[in-house]
Amino acid sequence: MDSFRKHIANILITMAGVGLLLGGVLWWVDAVSYADLVWSLATVPVLVSLLVQIVNALRAGDIGLDVVAALSMSAALAFGEPLAGNVVAMMYASGQLLERFAQGRAKREMTALMSRVAHTAMRYHGNALEEVAIAVIKPADRLMIRQGEVLPVDGRIASDVALLDLSSLTGESLPVKRQKGDEALSGSTCAGPAFEMIATRPAMESTYAGIVRLVATAQASKAPLVRMADQYALGFLALTLAIAGGTWLLSGETSRVLAVLVSATPCPLILAVPVALMAGMSRTAGIGVLVKGGGVLETLAKVRTVILDKTGTLTHGQAEVVEIKTSKSYNADAVLQLAASLDQASGHVVAAALIGEAQRRGLTLSAPQEVIEVPGAGLEGVVDGQHIVVGGNSFVRDRCKEDDDHVLLSNIDKTAMTVAVGVDGLIAGVIILADRIRADASAALQALRNAGVAKIILASGDRQDIADTIGATLGIDVILGDLTPDGKVATVSAEHHNGPVMMVGDGGNDAPALAAADIGVAMGAHGTASSSEVAGVVLLVDQLAALSKAMTIAQRSRTIAFQSVIVGLSLSLSAMVAAAFGYLPPVQGALLQEVIDVAVILNALRALR
Repeated sequence: MDSFRKHIANILITMAGVGLLLGGVLWWVDAVSYADLVWSLATVPVLVSLLVQIVNALRAGDIGLDVVAALSMSAALAFGEPLAGNVVAMMYASGQLLERFAQGRAKREMTALMSRVAHTAMRYHGNALEEVAIAVIKPADRLMIRQGEVLPVDGRIASDVALLDLSSLTGESLPVKRQKGDEALSGSTCAGPAFEMIATRPAMESTYAGIVRLVATAQASKAPLVRMADQYALGFLALTLAIAGGTWLLSGETSRVLAVLVSATPCPLILAVPVALMAGMSRTAGIGVLVKGGGVLETLAKVRTVILDKTGTLTHGQAEVVEIKTSKSYNADAVLQLAASLDQASGHVVAAALIGEAQRRGLTLSAPQEVIEVPGAGLEGVVDGQHIVVGGNSFVRDRCKEDDDHVLLSNIDKTAMTVAVGVDGLIAGVIILADRIRADASAALQALRNAGVAKIILASGDRQDIADTIGATLGIDVILGDLTPDGKVATVSAEHHNGPVMMVGDGGNDAPALAAADIGVAMGAHGTASSSEVAGVVLLVDQLAALSKAMTIAQRSRTIAFQSVIVGLSLSLSAMVAAAFGYLPPVQGALLQEVIDVAVILNALRALR
């Protein structure tokens, strides 16, 4: 349909342009009557096409604001001013092309995201490769990604190393190196030699498929500012007709009435506002921040309170081993090797951290036997013939004899995350873990304040003492710990009276709070699907700093939209008044109207910069 409309627009602008040129030649050789005929014939096809568009718009429930252009052409033909009619037709047809150009430019980053969807992939079938549609790829399938290909699904690197271009997801211009076992997100591109990956999600559940759905939703949305502009555009139409009618009553000159009509342009309202907002959304997509609609972008520009989850937002969300305290009978590697070996039977996130640290140290893990796990407390079993207990301090203490090494359990910072390890009934050591604060967290929070945020709140499900430590380190205004998902929702609700509230989180338990906030922001690069679905903004980059940049872009886009409206309507109104008093003939009025349209659209496109 879009290609058909573009084809029709090209035909119409060609007919109007040829008619204008041919009529000018005939007028030059004093064949005035033939010139008028040519100009009239060149105007009619554009007028008919415009009337069809107006009728279709009315059927769809929209007011056809191009009625001003239709009135201008009709009045020009009726009042014996075919040249003015042809000029308006030419301006209108060229304006349609200008509109498509502006919208295309405004959507360029978002459209680029849509165009990168892979359709097929090379999958291993035994030792052979077969090209299959991405819809049939299942988790655990082994894929070959060739140089230059877009990753079709989310997966993990199976080769020793892979070089990935993440620019379409994060805006990062330089390729990044990924090691064996690292996550690889769909939508990125193989920028180096071919590599193998293991699919972890089917195509429809992968990161890039979700992004494409969000982009489609964003492009189809209509922002409050755009709806407001539509309403004011109706008022502009009424004002145009009133000025034209008043001109006729006071002067009785049809040329003045025609000049008023051809000078009027609702473009600052019906085009400049959506172009500026779409350009802003496109710009945020270019830095790895996906805004789901123009309304969200508007609200993002007005946020005054930010509520942040801790885990995965201010911290990396992954526990890391920072220290291992041991008894005299064991060294750190021995304690870690036994604990990680037993933890192979557990699916807990702490178990994954211990196993990962053991692998980084090159330790060989043994198969655990006779494993018994107590959810939320710990597990015990046999490793290499030894009875191993791993878990919380009290869980391990209850299963070990009292001896001098029990002091290991009492001399640990109470705010630290610990895993105690017992071997054959004796305390062997304590592994201390931490979820480190993001390196950019402090700078990102200051950038949010610079962007206009007046209050920052930490809303964490962790213990209050842990939340206090993190919050004090980062200089957060209000620090709340021990919060349930309902508690986070209550925190969001309590802040609405201070202005628009933004909630930032990455976990499934954050989803209710994200939905309750004026704007929910999901850490989409590593967050859960549920949080990304309910959020209005998804960070495709694993960096908080991008959020303040997105706020600045939103504020600038909103300002540019208002500038376009105020300046554009002022110029148009001035032109109509000048035409009403006879200072602006119809042909010059039509040309001035096009100049105003071009100026307004170019100003709106500044939001891309």
